[in-house]
This record gives sequence, structure tokens and C-alpha cells, in this order.
Amino acid sequence: MTFVLRKKHPPAGSRPGTFTVPADSVPPRLHLFEYGGDLIRESEVDQASDLVAPRDDGLNCWLDVTGIGDEVALRTIGETFNIHPLALGDVVNVPQRPKSDGYEHNHLLIFRMFRVLDDGSIDSEQISLVVGDDWLVTFQEREGDVLDPVRNRLRGGAGPMRTSGPAYLAYAIVDTIVDGYYPVVELIGDRLEALEIEVLRSDSIERTLGKINDLKRDLLSLRRAIWPQRDAIASLLREESKFFSGPVKTYLRDTLDHCTQLADVVETYREMATSLFQTYLSVVGNRTNDVMKVLTIMASIFIPLTFIAGIYGMNFDHMPELHWVFGYPMALGLMLAISVVLLYWFRRKGWLGGNRREVSRGRRLSD
Repeated sequence: MTFVLRKKHPPAGSRPGTFTVPADSVPPRLHLFEYGGDLIRESEVDQASDLVAPRDDGLNCWLDVTGIGDEVALRTIGETFNIHPLALGDVVNVPQRPKSDGYEHNHLLIFRMFRVLDDGSIDSEQISLVVGDDWLVTFQEREGDVLDPVRNRLRGGAGPMRTSGPAYLAYAIVDTIVDGYYPVVELIGDRLEALEIEVLRSDSIERTLGKINDLKRDLLSLRRAIWPQRDAIASLLREESKFFSGPVKTYLRDTLDHCTQLADVVETYREMATSLFQTYLSVVGNRTNDVMKVLTIMASIFIPLTFIAGIYGMNFDHMPELHWVFGYPMALGLMLAISVVLLYWFRRKGWLGGNRREVSRGRRLSD
């Protein structure tokens, strides 16, 4: 999962509110909740032209739009609910930076929704909420979200969900989106903990480096989403809005606390990932040093052996031990003795295999 800002822009100089539907977007599916008090109706809307707003039956409605692949349907929804063209452009021209924008007839909230898929991967998409007097319209890029708890609460009628209006429903959706970050952050924490062990034990350097880079990209994507969302909620709490009353803002302050907590955790994980990368470089450097140490020790052992072999390889007629019957075994024995003495000395110094006394002392201290 990597969130990269590759936004589809309308042509330069286009009229404000112009939007470009992404080519890979799915056609919209419209799911409508009508609710109020003890009453709730749930239905699928076949066409956007079948929608009716404003309402005069005293009920609130939540239109959940999944898919932004039909410009005509989106413009019809915008005209039906009197959504400002700039707000509708922000809904379609994805991805947008999470934000909170107030308009005369409605209020726009844009957030980034993360969730853990069944295969353990992380999915990310933009979700937009447009809040009106007695209605709420949500726009999602594709199927799949974390909003089933909200739908179940609305169907069950527990708490103030049905009686507090669309602003409270918008708060519940935002709070659920923010809470959906916790499983993602926990998954990344587990990956970070596993990588800490793998960095010290793994023999596959390239694979470990790839995992660290993937983790850092995921954390960067989370940071790009969480920090602007925290700013958007804080801005909504500061500004005056006729759609978000004081009681709803009280609940939003709790959501802001969750955002702040998540931002702190993500920053901590980013520091740990950077530290893990430095540890990885240290481990790679230590392994390289170990290889160079072994090669240096081997070269140091063969230097005197090469010297002896070079002496006895010279072509002089009058060389001592040249015709001695024990000259060859003596030369080999001398080479072997020098090798053993050097190996013992290197090991005594702790350059080869560590110092036994220090190792045994460390074991006693650990016991």
C-alpha cells in the first residue's frame, strides 16, 4: 500500500467546478437510508434521477454513493442535493488532501480511509461526506469500506443515531474511519517488530531491505493521511457551522484525540523504521568487516609461509638444507608451526572467534 498523489486534473484554464472522471472508476451504486425516530427505510436506487430532495416528510436520509465512474449521475446527484460545483469537483478529482470546507447550502468533508484486507494487505481510498440540513451524501471510490458498524447502529436504532440528524451520522462515519486506522497501525507495528528480529538474523540482505522500504512507504502514506485529517477536524471544531452544532462538536473532540494519538504513534513508528534502517546498515557493515577480517587473517598467515617458500624456491647451488634428507619435512613443519602459532595468537587477541575468556565471562554475567 502506497498512497501517491497522482491526481486527475481538468484541463488548464477550465471553469471552476470542472471535473475529470478517472478512467478506471466503477459506475456508481446508490444505497439510500431514510430514517427518523423509530422508522427506517433502506433501499437501492437504480438511477440518480429517481432521487428526491429536499424532503418534506420529516425524515433524514443518507445516500451512500459507491463509485464515481458516471459523470451524468454525479452531476444529477449534485443538482438534486444542491451540492456546490467546487465541492463536487473535489469529490471526483481524487485524491484530494483531507479537508473541511463550508458552503452556503452544505458542508464538505474529505478523508482518507484505510483498511486491512483479508490477505493482509492495506487498502486506501478517498471518502467524501457532504452534509446538508436533513441529508448526508457519502462518495466512495469503490466497493468495500469500514462503515458496516455505522450501518448496523443505524438499522438497530440504538443510541442517538436516528434522532440526532445527519451531522451526528457524519460524526459517526468520521469516527469509524479514524478508528479503522488502529488495525492498520497495529499491523504495521507487528511488521516492524518482525523486521527488528529479521534484520539481525536474516541472511537475505536484499529481501530485508525491500521490506524496510515498503514499511517506510506505508508509514509515509499514513502520515500524509492522518495529519491533514487531524487538521480538518480541528478546523471544523474552530469554525462556526450551521450544520455542526455544539453537541456534535463535543463528540468530534474525542475523534480529534484519536487522530492525535494515531499521529503520535505513526511518528514513533517512522522513527523506529529509520532507526531500523540504520541498524540494517550497521549489520551489513559488521558482516562486511567480518569477511574482511577473515580474509586479512588468512593473508597474514600465508605471508610468512610465502616467505619461506620463496626462500627455498631460489636457484642457488650452495643453499643450506638444500640436499638435506629432512629439509622438505622440516620446511613443511616450520610452515605448519608458524600457522598454528599465528592462529593461536589471533584467537588469544580476540580477532578470530572472539576471546574465550570474555565470552565465558559474558555468559556468567548473563546467568
